[in-house]
Amino acid sequence: MKSDLPIEIQRFKQVREEHNFTQTEFAEVLNIKNSTSDIERGRTKLSGQVVMQLLKIFEINPLWIFGESFQKKLDVHHINSMPKVISISEDNNRENMLLVNQKAAAGYPQNIGDAEFYQQLPAFEMPIPQFRNASFRGFQIEGDSMEPNFRADDWVLGKSVESLQQANNHKVYVFVLQDSVLVKKLHKHPNSHKVSLISTNSYYPPYEIEASEIQEIWEVTSKLTFSINENSENSMLKKLEQSMEDLKAQLHSIKKV
Repeated sequence: MKSDLPIEIQRFKQVREEHNFTQTEFAEVLNIKNSTSDIERGRTKLSGQVVMQLLKIFEINPLWIFGESFQKKLDVHHINSMPKVISISEDNNRENMLLVNQKAAAGYPQNIGDAEFYQQLPAFEMPIPQFRNASFRGFQIEGDSMEPNFRADDWVLGKSVESLQQANNHKVYVFVLQDSVLVKKLHKHPNSHKVSLISTNSYYPPYEIEASEIQEIWEVTSKLTFSINENSENSMLKKLEQSMEDLKAQLHSIKKV
């Protein structure tokens, strides 16, 4: 490496070599035409677009590139998803659990930092050990995208998650996005700033979003349902129907004999 080349060119080449890219491969990754050879020879300046791609794809600190910092990488995908507002009980100074019904969920993303909005939500303390030492919030299910585990009008109770990095694949979370509140399973894509939100009802396709769209994450730990008898009746009805079909098949086989 020539020592008379600007430090940003030297470090640009260093990043390429550390990832074992050829000049052509590196150009393709960074959306540069043909090859990075002209940049590495000092014939072409390092553009702001290329610096942005280095930050976005490899988390390379722009200040490090230009020799203004010793910190090489920045965690650009760290999403702070802690609750923006909490409710404290006046009686014992403990945190309350807030309940967000379907109607309130429509305005929740836009009012996520507005303390007055939260004062309109039901708040109570859950006197169970499992609901202590963390922030919890209840959200009402809307629609059938998470059936059969979660049905419309059920309530899910979620524990706050500090960041997307602490959320695990295949678990169910409440995701507060910029314009909606969704209950979905999570799938994080390796080396990507996008995630897929997956419904348990196979009728609905995965929903892919930018990680930066996430405002809050709540890990679903339990649910409240008011359709236990209905589900039991449906189950018994299905068993009865199946028994009738089996009986019909047996009678049909006897007639043949």
